[in-house]
Amino acid sequence: MADGEPLTLMDGKLHVYRRENSRYWQCSTYLDGRNLRQSTRQENLALAAEFARDWYMDRYTEHRVRSRGGEIVAAEEARLRRARLPGPKGRSHTFKEAAEGFLAEYQVLTFGERNAVYVEGKGRHVRLRLEPFFGRTPLHRMTAGRIQAYRVSRMTPPEDGDVKDWRPPARSTLHQELVTLRQILKWANRQGWIHALPDMSAPYRQSGKVSHRAWFSPEEYKRLYEATRERARAPKAERWRAQCEKLHDYVLFMANTGLRPDEASRLQFRDVSTVTEPATGERILQIEVRGKRGVGYCKSMPGAVLPFERLATRGAPAQSDLIFGKVQRELFNTVLGELGLKHDREGNVRTAYSLRHTYICLRLMEGADIYQIAKNCRTSVEMIEKFYAAHIASTIDAAAVNVRKAQTRPSRAWQPSATKAPAAPKTSARRSRPRRSSSPASDASPG
Repeated sequence: MADGEPLTLMDGKLHVYRRENSRYWQCSTYLDGRNLRQSTRQENLALAAEFARDWYMDRYTEHRVRSRGGEIVAAEEARLRRARLPGPKGRSHTFKEAAEGFLAEYQVLTFGERNAVYVEGKGRHVRLRLEPFFGRTPLHRMTAGRIQAYRVSRMTPPEDGDVKDWRPPARSTLHQELVTLRQILKWANRQGWIHALPDMSAPYRQSGKVSHRAWFSPEEYKRLYEATRERARAPKAERWRAQCEKLHDYVLFMANTGLRPDEASRLQFRDVSTVTEPATGERILQIEVRGKRGVGYCKSMPGAVLPFERLATRGAPAQSDLIFGKVQRELFNTVLGELGLKHDREGNVRTAYSLRHTYICLRLMEGADIYQIAKNCRTSVEMIEKFYAAHIASTIDAAAVNVRKAQTRPSRAWQPSATKAPAAPKTSARRSRPRRSSSPASDASPG
C-alpha cells in the first residue's frame, strides 16, 4: 500500500485518510447515526493507525454506555442488596420510558394552568437534548456523575462540525433542561421505579456571579426612540412604513409598561383600557396581562397612552385582534446596530426584553416603591433587588449611609487641690543690709 493511500481498519468500520494540503492523517467512523472525525496529529501512517484504533475503541465504548446503560443490572442489584433495598425486578425501566410517562401526565394535569408554550417546551427539552443523551439508560444508572456528564457535554463544542458556529447554551437554557430532567426523575420516583433522586446540584458554583440585565440608560433610551421616530417618519422604503411605525409605538409602549415580550405578543385590544388615575389625574393604561403565571394586571406610565391610541386607530382593528403580534426583530436589531446600542459596556446583548429592564431601572431611579414595581411587573422584590437595584446608584441613600456620630470631648471634672496656708514673713533680728544694685548709676536704700 502506498504511503498516501487511505487505510481501512476494524472490519471496515474505521477509516484513516489524509486530506489535501494537510500533512496529518485523519480518522473517521460512523456510530449512533452520525459520522465522527478526529485528527490523529500524526504524519506517520503506522502511528496514525495506532491512534485511530484507540480512538475508535473509546468512541465505541461511549456508544455502548449510552445505548445499554453501562454496567449490567446484576451489579446494581448486588449493591442494592448490600444496602438492604429492593432491586429492580426483571428489566429495569429506562429514561425514555420515564420521559414518555412524564410528558403524558404533565400535559393533562397542567391543562389550563400553565402556558401552552411552556408545556411544549418540556417536550422539546426531552426530544432534542435529554433523550439523545440519556436515551435507553436504565433509571438506576441515573447517578449524579451521569447528570454532571450531561452538563459537560452541553458545554463542550462538538468534535465534528464547525466550532465557530457553535455557541454554549445560556445559563437559563441549561437550567430549564435540568428542571425538566428533575421532573422526570420525580415522576419515576412516584411510580416506584427509583428509590431516591440523585444529587443534581452543580459543583464548583456555590455562589455565582450576579450580573445586571442589559438596559438602556436615559440618554441611550432617548437616542433609541428618536431613531425609531425618525425611521417611522421617513422609512428607507415605503413598503416598510407600517412596520417602522409599529416598531416606534412598540418601543414607547414597552418602556412605559414593563411588559415581557411574550406578554406583549399575546396582548389584544380588548385587554387594554384607558383610565384616569385618581391620585394624579393622569391618563394611563390598565392592562390585563396573560403571561406564564396566568392573568395579571399592569398600570402603565402616561407615556404609553399615545402609542396605544395610534395603534388602535391604525387600520380599524377589532377588539380580538392582537396589538403587536410578531414584531420585526430584524428591524429592531438594525436600529440598535446603527446606533451602536446592540451591546452594553459589559458585552450583554440588548433585545426587546431590555425595554422591560429599562422600565424597571427608570422607575427605581425616580424613587418608586420597589414593592409596587414588583407587583406591577409581576415579579418578586428579590429579583428586582438582585438584578436591577444592584447597579442603580440612586437607590443608595447617601444621607442614610454617610451618618457620623457626633464627637464630644470628654469633660474634665474640677477637683480642688490641697491649699497651704500662706507662710508668715520671716523677720530677722538684725536689719538686712541694702542690696547693692548691679547698675552703677542707681543706689537705692531699702527705706
